[in-house]
Amino acid sequence: MLTILGKSTSINVRKVLWTCAEIGLPYTLEQYGSGHQSCQTPEFLALNPNAMVPVVVDDGAVLWESNTICRYLAGKHRRSDLLPADPLARAQVEKWMDWQATELNNSWRYAFMALVRQSAAHQDPALLAAGVAEWNRHMAILDAQLARSGAFVAGAEFTLADVVLGLSLNRWMMTPMERPSLPAVQAYYARLSERPAYLAHGRNGQP
Repeated sequence: MLTILGKSTSINVRKVLWTCAEIGLPYTLEQYGSGHQSCQTPEFLALNPNAMVPVVVDDGAVLWESNTICRYLAGKHRRSDLLPADPLARAQVEKWMDWQATELNNSWRYAFMALVRQSAAHQDPALLAAGVAEWNRHMAILDAQLARSGAFVAGAEFTLADVVLGLSLNRWMMTPMERPSLPAVQAYYARLSERPAYLAHGRNGQP
């Protein structure tokens, strides 16, 4: 049985939960993180020295980093629809997964901390305006890609790229700020919302 360590409200844990749902993979979820079991204990740090979730334990093997975990699960269970076997097709999926982790996520950090977490350390008006603008600029990149690719990020079929970007998209939609009109992104959000696993894990259970 796969064991997932991490709180079910975490954006990165939800990537793994959604991936498991798409695969039909059973798991045990142990709640770790703020408000739950501590990630600072020696036992947890032995699993992930970064003291962050998610962590998975599978047949005695330990993995951390959410996008890596999603790749591992798709590969282990031979879900080439989620992560293609062809090197170029796989790279196209992984390119957008890496972009989500390195570019898109970094663009929303200040605005999210200010507007959702209400962090006192993130209330500079100029930095907030710049953060919102940068977040929206990155979402416009996604909009342009969706206009080119069709139904999903890497093409006509749903892949792991849509799992990780679908979580980021939900965060963008739910943050109280001004957003530009991005028709391809809006259509994509509606398309993802037809998937029960996205409603359960990507949209916080919201219809």
